[in-house]
Amino acid sequence: MGLKWTDSLELAIALDTAHPEVDPRLLRFTDLYQWICELEEFDDDPKHSGEKILEAVQMAWIDERA
Repeated sequence: MGLKWTDSLELAIALDTAHPEVDPRLLRFTDLYQWICELEEFDDDPKHSGEKILEAVQMAWIDERA
């Protein structure tokens, strides 16, 4: 089963693995959205995203780095 928009922590971990050089605090939501959609493990409707979901993923990624 693939990752869904609601899997904030798992998405953050996958993004951290895929983009270790990126500071998630400086990330634009447009880039974050694209990178999530490009994850091999991602299996959800791209249209079901929103600002709150992207913010949750970004915060989880920041917390993962802390």
